[in-house]
Parts: sequence; C-alpha cells; structure tokens
Amino acid sequence: MDLRSLIRDVPDFPKPGIVFKDITTLTKDPDGFRAAVDEIAARYADANVDLIVGIESRGFVFGAAVAYKMGLGFVPARKPGKLPGPTVSAEYELEYGTDALEIHQDAIGEGQRVLIVDDLLATGGTAAATAKLVSGLGGEIIAIAFLIDLAFLGGRDKLAGYEVFSLIEYDSE
Repeated sequence: MDLRSLIRDVPDFPKPGIVFKDITTLTKDPDGFRAAVDEIAARYADANVDLIVGIESRGFVFGAAVAYKMGLGFVPARKPGKLPGPTVSAEYELEYGTDALEIHQDAIGEGQRVLIVDDLLATGGTAAATAKLVSGLGGEIIAIAFLIDLAFLGGRDKLAGYEVFSLIEYDSE
C-alpha cells in the first residue's frame, strides 16, 4: 500500500514556510492505518520486545496500536505535569528554547527491551530525550520507529547508536 499517498501536506502550518505532514488523512483510512501499524509490528515481531513507548502525542496513536498488535504493554512519554505518579524527566532543544518529556519512574524495569514509536522524526530532539529516559530507567532500546522521517532535517544524527526505522521518508520539503 502506498502510505505516502495518504499523507496530506498543509502549507504554512503551524507557521509560514513550514509544510506540515498531516497524518490524520492516513489514520482515518482503515486500510492505511492498519497497514502502517502492521508493518511496524511485523518488523519487530521477532525482536523480543517487552514494551512499547509512545511519544506525546501522535506517537500515542501508533505506539498504542503497535503494542496492541504485538500483545505488549504501552508506556506514554508525556509533556511535564501530565503523569500522576513520580516521574523522571529529560529536556530537549527546540528552535527557541527547551521542552521536556517525562515517564513514570516505575514504567520500565531493568533490562526490559523497548521499542520507541512516534509518528514523525524531524530534528530528533523528542526521540533522543525519550531514549535518554528509557535508558536511564534501565531499559534496552531495540529500535526507534517512525511513520515519517523528514530526512532533510537530519534527525537521525541525534539518534546515532540506535536502530532507526521509518515507513515513509522525505528527502526534501
């Protein structure tokens, strides 16, 4: 299935000059959504993964679906203040400032094999912060999987040392 054809480009969103890759056109298509989830799950079916970590917020959509498909638990990596229990936090750089992600302290056990899932790899900051959280809790990162990789932004550079997989890659805007 041509998943790329199900992604809508939205020019000048969220600000002028940005071409936003809208995945809602893929997620509303039952065959496209199923194909994307199935392809990620199939790639890691034999990797002995214990948990899926999904990155807020659209990584929840794909991460939870992949976890369900693989019969695994799901752990959310959330923006600060969104999780009710004790958390660990990691900051990452934004174009103008910093942001952070958090995971519950008890979400990942020592040696658990983790697949991190998100919808889109841009500059790599959120995925690198999530990898730092998972590793800090003793998890072993099997891979970081994305629906889309905006390769022209160089996000894979921040994820050196990890297997990075994407279903769709854009080499230019």
